[in-house]
Amino acid sequence: LADMPTAFMAMYGSGKPVVGILAEYDALPGLSQKPALTYKEAVNPGAPGHGCGHNLFGAGSVAAALAIKSVMEKQKLPGTIKLFGCPAEEIVVGKVYMTKEGVFDGLDACFSWHPGDKNRAHIGITLAMNNFEVVFRGKTAHGAADPWNGRSALDAVELMNVSVNFLREHVKPTVRIHYVIGDGGKAPNIVPDYARVWYFVRDVDRAGVEDVYKRVLKCAEGAALMTDTTMEVNLITGVYEYLSNHTLSAVLDRNLRETGVPKFTAEDQAFAKEMQKYLNIPEDGLSVDIELFEEPKTVSGGSTDIADVSWNVPTAGELGIAAVPLNVPAHSWAVASCSASTIGFKAMITGAKVLAASVIEVLMDKKIVKKAREEFEEKTEGFIYKSAVPAGKKPPFPEKD
Repeated sequence: LADMPTAFMAMYGSGKPVVGILAEYDALPGLSQKPALTYKEAVNPGAPGHGCGHNLFGAGSVAAALAIKSVMEKQKLPGTIKLFGCPAEEIVVGKVYMTKEGVFDGLDACFSWHPGDKNRAHIGITLAMNNFEVVFRGKTAHGAADPWNGRSALDAVELMNVSVNFLREHVKPTVRIHYVIGDGGKAPNIVPDYARVWYFVRDVDRAGVEDVYKRVLKCAEGAALMTDTTMEVNLITGVYEYLSNHTLSAVLDRNLRETGVPKFTAEDQAFAKEMQKYLNIPEDGLSVDIELFEEPKTVSGGSTDIADVSWNVPTAGELGIAAVPLNVPAHSWAVASCSASTIGFKAMITGAKVLAASVIEVLMDKKIVKKAREEFEEKTEGFIYKSAVPAGKKPPFPEKD
């Protein structure tokens, strides 16, 4: 699906309304963790782990889809449900390329959920983002005997990074810029002829991202000029900010309050507090509250490829279900530990129930679909979606064997 061997779409039913459910299942590098421990201990050091709970996300979405199918059969409900398997969310790739290929076209509503530390129906935005690499190429030489004959690609990477760090003073407070050096050479006594740096640039909207992105590329061009190297840019993906549909998000909020939060035991709370103690954060345990249904006072610092879906079809804000102790760092070993624990499993079942109940409500009430569409049309009036990914570009996936 969309040139990605690990993407899929499963469908049941026929006719209108057509409702989509999103599933994610990718892990994070270096976050291998033994399950249900309050301390850090890898299964296989350096290996991937579910530090964002996408194992729960994917399975919970499948469970919701199966529950909806069962109700549709028994109640003879009209409509179509589509379950979308979406790979590589962590680098905001999967749904961007799926959207570009029209995979989500025709949906009347789209829903998703995500494990977190709070219970809520989100209606805030996430940041727009560009994900790109810059490769510098130079000329090798002996690092001590004749370095004057070399042209260091690593020097270019470092000078680019220094330039970008000076740039931070001159961008808006909403901007986020972060990078890692993917390849900086092989040995100190060889002037590197190849070096690669991987960047994320974020802001509250696409226009802001594009502006800062251009300035970061000027830093790269300057670094290449200073080091007598060449450079090339690979824009891997780019996403929009999230456009939450409040009508659909209200359906999630209503069903979350009807279903209730995960039923955590005293043992679950003790586990959570022990983990918080290990992490040196307040020992507040697991959330048993439901957050107010309102616009957040701050913008999320993260990004998601669901955002591109949201600019094409009416899309609820993500449903958040408490699956980790309060204030546990995202993308961490602690999340991976909880994601394979009874705490995570309880959150997954709750998320599946709320998701299923919400979709069933939409299938049974055409007024919700109409209102969601009207809200979507009003918010996107005059907007023409254009993918940040260039036409013809394929997703960065290895060829299928």
